[in-house]
Amino acid sequence: MLVPRQETPALAVETLNHGPFDLAADNAERFTLVVFYRGQHCPICGTYLKELERLTPEFAARGTKTIAISSDLRDRAQAMAETVGGSNLRYGYGLPLAVARNWGLSISTSRGVTSIGVEEPALFAEPGVFLVRPDRTLYFASVQTMPFVRPHFSEMVKALDFVIDKDYPARGEYTGPV
Repeated sequence: MLVPRQETPALAVETLNHGPFDLAADNAERFTLVVFYRGQHCPICGTYLKELERLTPEFAARGTKTIAISSDLRDRAQAMAETVGGSNLRYGYGLPLAVARNWGLSISTSRGVTSIGVEEPALFAEPGVFLVRPDRTLYFASVQTMPFVRPHFSEMVKALDFVIDKDYPARGEYTGPV
């Protein structure tokens, strides 16, 4: 289990248009927003990433870099980027499922062709959203076992205003006896 204020696992993937991504070297001013998505087969992911694409400049204005990552290979990641449109969001691809599991993501098996006519991969990671500080410590995490009910990026932008203004610490860090 990932713990706020503790170092996150290593994370390095290729991206479509921005060269290799390595979380340890991302150099965000305040945070890197890492959004793991299910893959090109997921219509909900496409809608979700459209909101992130639209709001990426708002995150950037708050010192936060964004990246969307899946275990899809390059061609499927490219197809998702084309579905979403825009040019603000970085897309990472080829996430090893062992790395996904290190991040606490659930792994699912294929159920065949989805409602948009795209075959699910044999295995893929379910979604997760993480805000990570430049020192790679976890600030916020939300992990889903299903494609539904994810954090709203517009709410996260507003929350960042509060976090920055109040220098609000990461919560949920206690790991002692209860």
